[in-house]
Amino acid sequence: MLKKDDFTAQDPWRIFRIMAEFVEGFEELAKIGPAVTIFGSSRTKTSDKYYKLAEEIAFLLAKDGYAIITGAGPGIMEAANKGAKKAGITSIGLNIQVPVAQKPNRFITKLIEFRYFFCRKVMFLKYANASVIFPGGFGTMDEFFETITLIQTQRMERFPLVLVGSEYWKGLIDWVKKSMVNTNRISEEDLDIFSIVDEPAEVIRVIKKFYSK
Repeated sequence: MLKKDDFTAQDPWRIFRIMAEFVEGFEELAKIGPAVTIFGSSRTKTSDKYYKLAEEIAFLLAKDGYAIITGAGPGIMEAANKGAKKAGITSIGLNIQVPVAQKPNRFITKLIEFRYFFCRKVMFLKYANASVIFPGGFGTMDEFFETITLIQTQRMERFPLVLVGSEYWKGLIDWVKKSMVNTNRISEEDLDIFSIVDEPAEVIRVIKKFYSK
C-alpha cells in the first residue's frame, strides 16, 4: 500500500512534463541565432559595480549581434536583459518555478518557464556561443562547474567561458590550483577552459579571439 506522501507512483507521468519542457525550449531557442548566456547573483543591487558591468557587457555583446540569455530573475540577470533590450536585440529569460517565486524581470522580450532545473540548464548551454559568469552564489557555482565539467569531459564543444571579476574569483581559483591541480585531481591544462577578466572590452576580445581561430 502506498503511503499518503509517496509520489513515486507518479514518476512515469512526470516524463511527459519533462519532455514538454525540452520541446518548448528547443522550439523557442533554435531560432534565436548567435547567443551568449550570462550567469550571476540574483541578489546583486542596481548600485553594485557588477550590475553596471553586466548591463554594459550585455549591451556590447548585443551590438555585436548576440542575443542574451539569462535566468530571468533580478540582479545580474536583470542587468544583462536590460543591456540586451537597450541594444534592441532579443533578451531571453529562462525562468524557474521554485517555492519562493522568482518574478521575471521587466527587460525580457522572450520568456520561457521551467519547472525542472536540469531542463533549464540544458537550454542555457545548448544554444549559446559563449558564457559569461559574474559573481554569484550556489546557483552560479553550479552553472560554472557543470559547464567546465561538460567541456573537460568533451560532452560539449569548447566555447568561450569568461569569469568577470578577478577579485571575486581569486580565492576559488587559488583553491582549485592548490587542492586540485597540485594533487593531480585535474590537469593544469583544464584551467585553460575558462578566462578571467575585469573589463567589458576584455570579454568581447576573448570571444572574438576564440572565433577568429
